[in-house]
Formats: sequence, C-alpha cells, structure tokens
Amino acid sequence: MPKYFFQAIDETGKPVSGFVEAESVQRANTLLAERGQIPSKVIVAGSDTGGKRSGLFDIFSKIKATDLILYSKQMSTMIRAGVPIIRMFSVLESQSENKKLKKITGEILEDVREGRTLFEAFRKHPEAFSPLYCSMINAGEAGGSLPEVLDRLIYIIEHEHKVKSEIKAALTYPIIVLIFLAIAFIVLLTFVVPKFVDLFLRVGLELPLPTRICIFLNNIIFNYWYLILAILISGITAMVYYFRTDQGKFVRDHTVMRIPIVGPLFIKSAMSRFSSIFAILQSSGVAVLDSIKILSGTIGNVAISRDFDRLEDQLREGRGIAEPLKAAHYFTPMVVNMVAIGEESGNLDEMLRAVAEHYDVEVEYATQRLADAVGPVLTVGLAAVVGFFAFAIFLPMWDLIKMIQKH
Repeated sequence: MPKYFFQAIDETGKPVSGFVEAESVQRANTLLAERGQIPSKVIVAGSDTGGKRSGLFDIFSKIKATDLILYSKQMSTMIRAGVPIIRMFSVLESQSENKKLKKITGEILEDVREGRTLFEAFRKHPEAFSPLYCSMINAGEAGGSLPEVLDRLIYIIEHEHKVKSEIKAALTYPIIVLIFLAIAFIVLLTFVVPKFVDLFLRVGLELPLPTRICIFLNNIIFNYWYLILAILISGITAMVYYFRTDQGKFVRDHTVMRIPIVGPLFIKSAMSRFSSIFAILQSSGVAVLDSIKILSGTIGNVAISRDFDRLEDQLREGRGIAEPLKAAHYFTPMVVNMVAIGEESGNLDEMLRAVAEHYDVEVEYATQRLADAVGPVLTVGLAAVVGFFAFAIFLPMWDLIKMIQKH
C-alpha cells in the first residue's frame, strides 16, 4: 500500500506532519479528517507532486457531493480549532483535490481578504454552493454558530447524496434493459424478419397480421429512416429546451409525480428533503418566511415550489404554516398534521426532524418496491417483444410446413 507524507493542522490548531498509508491521496485525506486533522499537504513519500492531476480541463470538473462533504468537514474542524479565516481558506485551497473547487476557494479567499462576508463570497459561486448552503452560511455567520451550521449542512448533503444514489441505483438496471430491448427489436425487425418474409412470399403464403406489421415497420425504417431520425432529434431537442423553461419543469415534475410507483417515491423524497431542511433552518434561527423562500429554491421540484410561492403569500397574511399546507397539492396529511402539532407546541423543528426520519425510511421502502416491481414489468415487456416476433415468424412457418406436408 502506498505511503503518503502529510502536513496538517490538528484539533488544537497546531501544525503536525508525518506519514500515512492509504490506497490513494483522497483516501489519505479522508483518514486524516477522521483523526480530526486538516491536511494542508499530502504527497506520495519521496514525491514533490503527490501524483495530482493537472490539465486545462480540470477546472471544468464537476464538484461531487463527496468533495463538498469533505470540504465542509474540514472547514468546520478548522473553525472549531480557532484557525483564522484567511489561513483556513489558504489551507483549503492548497489541499483540495478537485481543481474547480480549488479555483473557487482561491476566489473566496481573495473576497474575504477584501472584507466581504462569507455569505457574500460563497453566493458568487452557485455552481458549487447551492442557495441553501449560502443561506445556512449566512445564518451561522450572523449567529456565531458556523461550526454547528456546517455540521447540519454536512448531514443534509450526505442524506441527499444517499437518497439520490439509491434512486439512481434502482433506475439504472431498467434503463439499461430497455435500451438493449430497443436495440434487439430494431435488429430483429431490420435484419432477421425480412429474410423469413422473402421465403414466405416466394412460396405464396398468406402472411398473418404480426408478419404484415413487421413488413410495414420494416418498410418505414428503410424508406423513411432519415425522416424518423430527424423527428427523433427534433423531438428530443425540443423537449430538452422545453424542460429548461419554468413551465416545462412544472409539467415534467407534475407528470413524474403521477406515475405509479415512481411518483410516490419522488413525493416521499421531496417530503423528506422539505422536513430535514426546514428543521435545520428553524433550529439555526432562520425566520419562517426566509425559510420558505430558501425551500422554494432548493426543494428540487418546480411543482412543489409553486406550492411554496402560494404558501409565502399566505404567511405574510399571518395564517401560520399548517393551515396553508392543507390547501397545497403535494403535501401529505402526515406532514401537515406534524407541522400543526409543532406550531401549537413550539417544537416545530423536533416535529420536522421526526417527519424527516419517517420519510427517510419510507424512501428506502419505496426504492425497494420500485426495484422489486422492475423485474416483473421487464419480464412482461420482454415476453411481449419475443412473443410478437415469434408469431411473426412461426405462424407462417407453420403454414409452410403444412403446405410441404400436403405436397
């Protein structure tokens, strides 16, 4: 296993150095972070570069959730250790593995040196830090509780990364199968069936309906392939542009939430996200109206965001939260009732945390149900495709055998 030399800052703010064995530089950084040490330099023993990647396109690399989690943990630890802000961002810039995040940290460092607040510096980089992240930084900075706020942010990022990974894992297999099923359908239709059809036509057989459908589809593909391709490209391009508009996003999210099995999963995921973020905002001292504005921009679902916009207008009228939520389209009775109890008892953040925990479990169950339902649906689809081509080929084949037997 490779050995890495490191320089770091411990929990008391003192510089430390030494060696650590790990599979990679990223793993070495993680091991040091788990010890409560913030690495400022990690290189392969005996190397000056540490094997870091370099290149023009590195600054365009995507900032992953794992990068942001490690970045936030390092920030929280250094602030608790009393490391000055300027020194903290210098360390973060020097040790960041993600080139894009490194560049952004350098720009934040310059903004802080010029006297800007952390909130002002962070919100200039929406490609890395969401409106929720920036708002939480603002609340922590104003209330003097930045390490605690960062811990809550880390929880949100880890939680959402876990949920997205589970949903993605559940949908990856069916998507791959459908792609290969479509490819098999086109190959059979364009190369296999025509060879049998030529044989059947030469002997003068009357072709059954499935075979005639295959011939019809084959003619369309061969004679109008360019038109089909143009329609597909135009349709996909139009859909992409439409779904980038506010109305398109609304239609997409509204439609997805009405799909059986998939819809309830996305609704439960949104309820979990709403409850966990709202609870953290409330416990961080963010005003309810400001919390609703933040949630509207970070819920990740335009259809639900429109409910928030209506909710915001009613909150200004002093109607509370639970009452307007009852008229919302997508909020479940459990969320409404728990919010009402939280408002009455003054423990809104505790009630919201309980709702978030409940829907975390519900999302896991819904994801499993989706994975369980995929198998039978794909089996039926595969059977339908195979059956269609079997009828198209073997029905006339059976007639051909009977014709040969007669002669």
